[in-house]
Amino acid sequence: MIWKLDRLGRSIQGLIELAADLSARKVDFRSLTDGFDTATPSGRLLFHILASVAEMERELIKERTVAGLVAARAKGGTGGGRKSVMTPDMLDTARKLLAAGDSPAKVAKLLQVGRSTFYRHFPATEREPA
Repeated sequence: MIWKLDRLGRSIQGLIELAADLSARKVDFRSLTDGFDTATPSGRLLFHILASVAEMERELIKERTVAGLVAARAKGGTGGGRKSVMTPDMLDTARKLLAAGDSPAKVAKLLQVGRSTFYRHFPATEREPA
């Protein structure tokens, strides 16, 4: 028993192979939300139709995502994610303060950024030893 067919596999071929494997083991399955049962011929037909529709939906989502990223890049963005809170000037200032011996916590506080943000930009391998 599964909740929804598109949660079971990513491609028609994968779903059909899984269905064949289950059938060889004398196991049928039923979808709770899609309303089919592979124990019947009509259920198997519906399974194949819904598998095709699920794969088409995934492909459409993928195409729209790629198109959105391309559009964002065309507008000058990076194509995903937020802009960094740490500007290049802040990074330079942080490097100078660290080199002068200030602690990472103090530098983060001076720059008014969270410590986790600071540590993301300056992992332990890049910080000067205290």
